[in-house]
Amino acid sequence: MNGIVIVDKPKGMTSHDVVSRMRRIFGTRRVGHSGTLDPMATGVLPVFVGRATRACEFALCDEKAYTAAFRLGIVTDTQDITGEVVKTCEVNVGCDDVFKACESFCGKIMQTPPMFSAIKIDGVPLYKLAREGKSVERKSREITVSSITTRHIKDDEYEIDVACSKGTYIRTLVYDIGEKLGCGASMTALRRTKSGIFTIDRARTIEEIQDSPELVPLDFMFSEYDAVTINAAGEKKCRNGAPVPYNAEENRLYRVYGENGEFLMLAKGAGDGSLITVKSFFEV
Repeated sequence: MNGIVIVDKPKGMTSHDVVSRMRRIFGTRRVGHSGTLDPMATGVLPVFVGRATRACEFALCDEKAYTAAFRLGIVTDTQDITGEVVKTCEVNVGCDDVFKACESFCGKIMQTPPMFSAIKIDGVPLYKLAREGKSVERKSREITVSSITTRHIKDDEYEIDVACSKGTYIRTLVYDIGEKLGCGASMTALRRTKSGIFTIDRARTIEEIQDSPELVPLDFMFSEYDAVTINAAGEKKCRNGAPVPYNAEENRLYRVYGENGEFLMLAKGAGDGSLITVKSFFEV
């Protein structure tokens, strides 16, 4: 079986737990996911089965969208409600202050990854050091927040919808908002609503997948690119990793199919007009 299943990850499971369940459901160990979600998070987790795992790297670069809830006046060591409280503050800001603070994080910003993360320093994941009570210097990195919309829920609780680039830590964004407001903040809930072209309306619960283990065809994630069908001679070249003669536009990406309709590869137009392999997906 080859294809993609868009899982609505439940709260309390790790992304690896979800992969393990999908391995049992689809009867194969060749399963991977793109874009790890913390155990407390729910929502869109694209899972790739069979040869579709070769496409994971493309999904990792996609823009993500989230809905997150947070509470002002509390700071934890994990930057979310699952951690140990390290500081509480009186909240002396109003809704307008919160809205303006959130809006100020729109655009290209620098973000310092949290200690409780899987980022490695000298081969050791930061979360392991954090669990030992250690803190090390982390390099800030540029991220992009494309949009942020804020809603007041009640009292000192708010909710934000965020569209952002890969590598963005929403709990760190919440922490930084709290720092800007001067009263601290901790994330209380997180739901990913979009990962690239995969949206929450297409996601299914694990129970639904168990009852109906269907896969989305792999080529769906490349649907923005033009489709090209090559003849038998071209397919032979493709399967041998050789350029395929075609009137292709240089540097343009294409979905390439065989005469029988099999999705063979994602290809790029070369300078001579031929198609060269970016990633092959045909059965070996």
